[in-house]
Amino acid sequence: MINIRPLVLLASLFICMMIIWVGTTAVSRLPSAGQSSSQGNQGKMALTAKGAQSSTNSQNAPKSTSSGNQSSCPLSQKYPTAILQWCALIQKYAQENELPSELIAAVMLQESGGNPLSYSGSGAVGLLQVMPRDGIAASFQCANGPCFAARPSIAELQDPEYNISFGTRMLASLLHKYGSNREALKYYGPAGVDYYYADKVLAIFDNYR
Repeated sequence: MINIRPLVLLASLFICMMIIWVGTTAVSRLPSAGQSSSQGNQGKMALTAKGAQSSTNSQNAPKSTSSGNQSSCPLSQKYPTAILQWCALIQKYAQENELPSELIAAVMLQESGGNPLSYSGSGAVGLLQVMPRDGIAASFQCANGPCFAARPSIAELQDPEYNISFGTRMLASLLHKYGSNREALKYYGPAGVDYYYADKVLAIFDNYR
């Protein structure tokens, strides 16, 4: 007759060892309190940092300094928004060159309507329609070579501030040379139209004040 007691004891021992092993494995897979807290804080810190950054950016973000701040613009509000948006630059370079800002605005309205990328059929560029050294304008020949060889490039004149600065300085030079707005505008505008261009600009200058 076979004695089964040793087999029963062996089986019981095996079952106990399995129970202990399963319990140990399950416990080892649970995250520790420190690990759980650390991961949670990382997520919270990321959200907090994002919120703080957003708050800081909101507080430090520069307020709109658009040149079209119409509330402080000295130009007549009769001018369209396309012109008023350049008010600060018009005012700046009008003062630097001792010209009425309303006159610069009138030239701009006549020349480009406030479009900084305006390009005329004769090759004039930008807000105040200045002839560049390149493009169509390069084909104009004078006695000593290309008429506009000393002028800025198209790319330079497409920059609004550069265009206003250069055009205003050019008009001021003509005013100094010829002594009146009408004469200065005659030579600023297209050739061969006598006072037609000058009178159109001066009409805008008078009507929009």
